[in-house]
Amino acid sequence: MTKTDNMEMKDKGAAERFHLVRGSIAAQRCDAVVNAANNQLRAGSGVCGAIHAAAGPELAVECSGIGWCDTGRSVITDAYRLPCRKVIHTVGPDLRPWAAHKLSDTPEKLLESCYNTVIDLAIKHGLESVAFPCISTGAYMFPKAEAARIAYDTLMRRLSTDYHGEVTVCCFTDGDLEYYRRLMA
Repeated sequence: MTKTDNMEMKDKGAAERFHLVRGSIAAQRCDAVVNAANNQLRAGSGVCGAIHAAAGPELAVECSGIGWCDTGRSVITDAYRLPCRKVIHTVGPDLRPWAAHKLSDTPEKLLESCYNTVIDLAIKHGLESVAFPCISTGAYMFPKAEAARIAYDTLMRRLSTDYHGEVTVCCFTDGDLEYYRRLMA
């Protein structure tokens, strides 16, 4: 990215730099994709499984070397065979009945922290475009409408203040897409 391109992005408003798409997060062409990871950073199902499968076995090896990520936090790795430069792994709150009582803070604060720590890493590593999945709304059972509101509010706040890149929320279903469309209306 040239200095001129970077200046043009800074001149765009937050709403112009927030994008919404339907599709697979593993197919997004950007500087970094976000993995809805588990604490052990192992390949799982859903978003995590798709990212690990597309990246190849090298991603699992790098994640194994990191070993752990706390809920609400994020870590960064190379992207290997994915069509991006980096993968930012973030661990959203797990609201399944056998796991929710273990959370260190409220689910809402932990989910907001996921989005904030991803943006912090994007800024630190000079990543000008980041694609997010719908964090914690699959197997981790976070209510989808509330998760979309937290994501949208947090990302718009960061786009309006200190992150001057592009953000894409990649929804896997039409239903997920609709929650964000309502917020953007």
